[in-house]
Amino acid sequence: MKSKTAGTLYVVAAYVSWGLLPIYWKMLNQVPAAQIIAHRILWSFVFVILLLWGQNRWPEFKKTFSVGKNRRLCILTAFIIGANWFTYIWAVNAERILDASLGYFINPLLSVLLGVIFLKERLNFWQKAALILAFIGVMYKTLQYGKIPWVALTLAFTFGVYGLLRKKANIKSLVGFSAEMILLSPIVFTFLVIEEIKGTGVTGHAAFSIHLLLLGAGIVTAAPLLWFTYGVRKIPLSTAGFLQYIAPSLQLFLGVVVYKELFTSTHLISFSFIWVALILYSLSNTRLLKRQKMENRKWKMENS
Repeated sequence: MKSKTAGTLYVVAAYVSWGLLPIYWKMLNQVPAAQIIAHRILWSFVFVILLLWGQNRWPEFKKTFSVGKNRRLCILTAFIIGANWFTYIWAVNAERILDASLGYFINPLLSVLLGVIFLKERLNFWQKAALILAFIGVMYKTLQYGKIPWVALTLAFTFGVYGLLRKKANIKSLVGFSAEMILLSPIVFTFLVIEEIKGTGVTGHAAFSIHLLLLGAGIVTAAPLLWFTYGVRKIPLSTAGFLQYIAPSLQLFLGVVVYKELFTSTHLISFSFIWVALILYSLSNTRLLKRQKMENRKWKMENS
């Protein structure tokens, strides 16, 4: 019980941290999104290097990364997670937190769809119904505004594909994350140097507090990930599934209440379809819906 409680607390801490991240990125809104993401990757690289060294996991890292298939997958996941981070930070500082929140509400259901397509996983009736409801929610928002919610779909798709590839790679979280940061760090370092040469970089020009926030970007990126990977091993997957909605719920709250983004009736209807879909999917493997399905089948047989 103590282990399960500790695991739950670590996972909750991770999701709360991810949910509150818009506050952190908002404090950096004077810095261009591309430079924020570059600093995030660079200081995450420094942080994971220290972790690998402190935990004496360099041999494990070298062994994993010596396999060609692992290297290729890490190169792919590195660019996918980079695209996800850039889109998210841009959305937060462009006052599109609601769209970002919608993306992370959609993500679990999109991950299910990717599992069906690429991992040949099978869905029951309620899970199929959940996917249909989520699709209706996205289409309603698209038709009402006359444009595809590309921020939400980009975030959902990139994170869903990232999770799928990481699952297929079967690489431990810290090792895989370290490989991604090591691969991206030379690129972002070169980018930051070029920005400084052009005179458009923030290093040496911004306030001291901005430099501290950029430096801390590595910690606020890596720490929740490590809390999550530690905690999720100690709790049932169903528990982790319910807890994952903490992050987008907090983002939605921040967007509407704190940063006063416009929440229209279209948002409400679109989000409602997706919330119902998430609830339905979360309950799809419980005895309640399984028993209901059996009773419906029995009723049809008796009245046929």
